[in-house]
Amino acid sequence: MPETTTFPHAPARALRLGVAGPVGVGKSSLIATVCRALADELAIGVITNDIYTDEDARFLRSAGVLDPERIRAVETGACPHTAIRDDVTANLLAAEDLERDFAPLDLVVIESGGDNLTATFSPALVDAQIFVLDVAGGGDVARKGGPGIGRADLLVVNKTDLAPYVGVDVARMVADASAARDGRDVVALSRTDPASVAALRAWLLGVLERFRAGAHVAQDPGPMAPHFHADEEGQGYLHSHDDPSHGHEHEHAHAH
Repeated sequence: MPETTTFPHAPARALRLGVAGPVGVGKSSLIATVCRALADELAIGVITNDIYTDEDARFLRSAGVLDPERIRAVETGACPHTAIRDDVTANLLAAEDLERDFAPLDLVVIESGGDNLTATFSPALVDAQIFVLDVAGGGDVARKGGPGIGRADLLVVNKTDLAPYVGVDVARMVADASAARDGRDVVALSRTDPASVAALRAWLLGVLERFRAGAHVAQDPGPMAPHFHADEEGQGYLHSHDDPSHGHEHEHAHAH
């Protein structure tokens, strides 16, 4: 059994941790791993984001890692990043409801729906954020950079046990990630590797300790890069998140 970490001072609220990354990188599995590693010593709640379903929430409930009532789903009704970056109201309300219903919680994990490589959480929503890549996406992805890869509090290179099957050198991918992040924290993770799970657990407990001591400051990785949204008519708009007046703007353009 891992040594239990105790904190002498109760915070005003739980640490809110965002988990973002492209579709299929294993965000839900990572959250399940966190719950298994820490549920015996921390009170945890989870909020998932999907466009029109609660599939990620149902996956976590079926995994049996938490009381199902501690796992709540937000249906964003739009691109997932809008609810973690542009208008975070639905997620803030879900977090507050969860903390009220199960007070006191130590940790609320908010999972973004699968999005592109630039997705980031607003610091108004989360205190810290993890960006997740996986080896199956290619060994070169980490060095391509972007706000999430470069400046999230932690970058996780996930599914390292699959590396031999997809021809990825994990050590090189981690080195590239570290260079892209100017030395910020990187964890190479496989849920089947206890040492990597322990590294993730230690990182999270360290953030929680600093948060409870009042020493952790939420960082803004910066706005997402502009990206194009197509529609059913073959047109669409360029979506940018750098307008300080309301957090985003839409410019209409034709698809090519």
